[in-house]
Amino acid sequence: MEPTFRDSMNWLHTWAGVVLGGLLFGIFWMGTLSVFDREIDRWMKPPTRLALAEIGSLDAAARDVQPLVDGAHAWYLLFPTEREPAMRLVWRPATGPFQERHIDPSTSALLPEAGSWAGTRFIFPFHYSLNIRLWSVGYWIVGLAGMAMLALCVSGVVIHRKIFADFFTFRADRKPRRLVLDLHNLTGVLGLPFHFLVTLSGLVIFFAIYFPDVRDLAYDGDRRAFNRDAYGIFNRPKADAPARATASLDAMVAEASRQWAGGKPNFLRVWYPGDANAYVEVRRTYDDSVTMNLDAVWFDRATGAVIQVSSTAPVMNAQRFISGLHFIQFRHWTLRWIYFVLGLAGCVLIATGYLFWLESRRKKHPQLGRRGVRVVEGLTVGSVAGMLIATTAFFVVNRLLPLNARFLGQDRGALEVWVFHLVWLATFVHAWTFPGRAWIDQCRTIAVLAVAAVFLNAVTTGHHLGRSLVLPHLHAVAGMDILLLLGAAVAAFTAARLGRIRRASADNPSGAYSPPPAPSPHRPDRSPPRDAAATTFPSGRR
Repeated sequence: MEPTFRDSMNWLHTWAGVVLGGLLFGIFWMGTLSVFDREIDRWMKPPTRLALAEIGSLDAAARDVQPLVDGAHAWYLLFPTEREPAMRLVWRPATGPFQERHIDPSTSALLPEAGSWAGTRFIFPFHYSLNIRLWSVGYWIVGLAGMAMLALCVSGVVIHRKIFADFFTFRADRKPRRLVLDLHNLTGVLGLPFHFLVTLSGLVIFFAIYFPDVRDLAYDGDRRAFNRDAYGIFNRPKADAPARATASLDAMVAEASRQWAGGKPNFLRVWYPGDANAYVEVRRTYDDSVTMNLDAVWFDRATGAVIQVSSTAPVMNAQRFISGLHFIQFRHWTLRWIYFVLGLAGCVLIATGYLFWLESRRKKHPQLGRRGVRVVEGLTVGSVAGMLIATTAFFVVNRLLPLNARFLGQDRGALEVWVFHLVWLATFVHAWTFPGRAWIDQCRTIAVLAVAAVFLNAVTTGHHLGRSLVLPHLHAVAGMDILLLLGAAVAAFTAARLGRIRRASADNPSGAYSPPPAPSPHRPDRSPPRDAAATTFPSGRR
């Protein structure tokens, strides 16, 4: 009998999930955390836990940061927002990687170095590039996983004929295989539109990387012309002569706001600081709309004259709207929490897909002399529980390392990242070495590390829940602590439940499953038949 289209989709769904499921879980997990990347930043960078304040003077801030950015090709300031009250300074020295410092917007004073990559520099880039920048390899790996996720969404609907009916059926008292499949169906249908949209939009965002030939064909390989038309980029060469005067940055920002009919700026960037041809770029904020607009005003640094005013091109408006749906940078806390919950549903969807594959082959593979179950189970434990352990270890080491920590030439932020990767690698080794108890041990580890992170935050900063819940500017810290404690509770419950199942399996080596007793066929209000033994009354008379 020839295989049907549904059979081919079943094969695709199974093996795309098994081969790329671990990678997809990591991408979805980090994407889910990135919904609150600014809040994670504030938890991991205590000096930035400020109350929101108006910017005092950009000119004063520029004077204060001049010694830091001297010799830089460009530097920029991200303006304070509700989610990130501290102003952020980013620049790249003449040699070395990008540097970052935070500024108190009301006083223009530099805040103490936080010494962490935190959410915006580690977790968020991991989501779309795995932090592998060499030859854009990380982008391509994530793009491959994104295409696989689209195929999994489509093939999952094809192979599950009763998927929408099963959405309303969750049988917690059945065999593990049935329970896992019900949970897989539930999270798959619940988040199907979101999972499809967020995956497709992720591919659209990086169209210039995944489809460069289209851009190069349309512009004959002139990428500057493409950037000018698509992103409204302005540039001019350096004069290689020192600047004789500088105009007010505060006045430039006020003029940009006037150009946008009261629209607020998002950031300001100074190109070629100290050069006679220096110019300033002011970008408009997009926290008031879904579309991540590209509106910008360009000024001459010496005179303050407007050089160019650019707005989002019609074609790019569509791409930027899709980008806005993915990045959710606009102000909408309810939708942000919905994104977070649906992101977690995606993680559960991927994990239960792995578990269903394991449960359906756990008995058959040993009988056939195959080792696939053990290999995939170790991969599953390390990809799921191991990723959570590495993340909580990332938070714990952030609270343990001193601010000036250095080791083997690595600064504090890099050490946190090293701990993340080494702990993650160790979870795979543990899972393959101790397959019988890997899930239990790692769930317990998650619970311990999550509680330890909350405890260490309280000890090292004094911002315990009793305080952070009361002070409005610490609500992000309180939210982080509460989610860590909830995660610890779920992990502890899971470990206890798995421990009971393991003990029950030891008491019943045959692995036979005993279904719950069937309900009585008689109605509760109906007397039992006269010939039943139950017709014997307490007095002993019939």
